[in-house]
Amino acid sequence: MLLPLLLHLLLLPFFFFTPSYSTTTATIGVNYGTVADNLPPPTTVATFLRSQTTINRIKIFDTNPDILRAFAGTGISITVTVGNGDIPNLSKLPAAQSWVSTNILPFHPKTAINRIAVGNEILATSDKDLIAHTVPAMKALHQALTLANITTVQVSTPHSLGILTSSEPPSSGQFRPGYDKAIFAPMLDFLRQTKSPFLVNPYPFFGIDPNRPDSLNWALFKPNGGVLDSVTGLNYTNMFDAQMDAVFSAMKKLGYDDVELVVAETGWPSAGDPGQPGVGLDNAASYNGNLIRHVNSGQGTPLMPNRTFETFVFSLFNENLKPTISEQNYGLFKPDLKPVYDVGLLTHQEVRIFPCIQ
Repeated sequence: MLLPLLLHLLLLPFFFFTPSYSTTTATIGVNYGTVADNLPPPTTVATFLRSQTTINRIKIFDTNPDILRAFAGTGISITVTVGNGDIPNLSKLPAAQSWVSTNILPFHPKTAINRIAVGNEILATSDKDLIAHTVPAMKALHQALTLANITTVQVSTPHSLGILTSSEPPSSGQFRPGYDKAIFAPMLDFLRQTKSPFLVNPYPFFGIDPNRPDSLNWALFKPNGGVLDSVTGLNYTNMFDAQMDAVFSAMKKLGYDDVELVVAETGWPSAGDPGQPGVGLDNAASYNGNLIRHVNSGQGTPLMPNRTFETFVFSLFNENLKPTISEQNYGLFKPDLKPVYDVGLLTHQEVRIFPCIQ
């Protein structure tokens, strides 16, 4: 028994403690998705986030009243989401007032709702009716909030990078023709006037190219040869910066480079289908851990130096009812609240106790 015990003690320095990284996480939030049948109740989630993590903001994909009630008094900021299908109706002020009356007034300010996301990746739907009504709905909701004497809730809408017709090199970034002046110019003007951010969902995971040797390392913030933008002479050492600067370039071409950029979603799956490139626990931990350190460093990007982007990691939990294996495995935490991997968001050291080897 003595030899196994000594072996066990020797292993303790390596496996007993899993330290949290030391990071400043004032800008890091999570997307709290609920497409699962095994998640803890919202009250448990709220207590966990407040007492055991440094996460101080969440984004939800609806206006779930159970979640909004559960987060009352926690001080955790919440972005709520208008369903895509509700957008056309909400372009009219009476409907927007009714929506605010039902989904904001009963909870705010005890629940710190600070932003309304009007739909999600509307241009990706290719639904012309939804696209045409998005900015009017944003304006109507803002007016409804103002009439209700609520001045602390921003209104915006998240975009995939499919809004760009060009993104390589980053300086060539521009919005899709036809949408640039008809949709994005008035949207950005509204955001400037209301001091609200432009929300984007950059996913380097979807940009990895198996034919480019350094592509995976470039996406994961790992050492690589970088990618030179020959127009600006700037070198990009990671794909996240390149994607953000491509969006910034598109905004600048319309004259709205002063509007704040917020990362509404970004993440990496820890598991996926066999042979799916890039998926895996180590890569997910590398991407999200390096992302958090990079964002919180205040380094910014080559075109936006010395900026710290408010960033929402996707997602809080693995969601077992999503349609594919990779979509089910974006979570930072398992439904039992144990971390899938540690990226420095816990406020304590997790103690892992291994049974003595017999």
